[in-house]
Amino acid sequence: MAVTVEQALRELVVQGTRDGTLGPGAKLPTERDLVQRLDAPRSSVRRALESLERDGLVVRHVGRGTFLTEAAAAPAGDAPADTSPAEIMQVRQLLEPQVATQAARVATQTDLARIGEALSAGAAARDFEDFERWDGELHRAIAAAAHNSLLMSMFDVLNTARSLPVWGSLKRRTSTPELRGCYHREHGEIVAALRDRDPEGAGEAMRAHLRHVSETLLGP
Repeated sequence: MAVTVEQALRELVVQGTRDGTLGPGAKLPTERDLVQRLDAPRSSVRRALESLERDGLVVRHVGRGTFLTEAAAAPAGDAPADTSPAEIMQVRQLLEPQVATQAARVATQTDLARIGEALSAGAAARDFEDFERWDGELHRAIAAAAHNSLLMSMFDVLNTARSLPVWGSLKRRTSTPELRGCYHREHGEIVAALRDRDPEGAGEAMRAHLRHVSETLLGP
């Protein structure tokens, strides 16, 4: 699965906090340095930094640079390696409908644009890997739109569980172009409710989508 510029930047921050090279108030490399380190366009690096700023992980000062916050210096841990797909879905069904409800209330136009970009990219995905990448990006963008750093930490732990081999293998075995098309339509219903500022509708659309995912992967 391809790694996005934002994912690579987040991993750089996580690695720095784990090995002690980055702490609260630490200054990140300049945009020019990150362009070289991540082998990415400057525009993509800038968007990634903006995303980290929205999540409360960095603070940016014009003329001074980008600095790590206390929240980033205490990153979320990893999910247990023996986490099962059933456990993942249980937590997703508990957490994500509430996330969508909150996002419908407080998402900014920038948040909604980012969510829309992930939705469109998912529609254009050519294969399983590409669709999974944008599926993850969409769900994470919705979580970020709730603007709650503690919630994002919880969501990131959940995302580490989704990267476990047992989850990826199960998703791959059940994935078909028809199913991906159905998931995309369900994503569209969630995004439509977010754009309409409909908390109840967004929560219910997310709940219905995750119920479908669960039944596909695990059975009724």
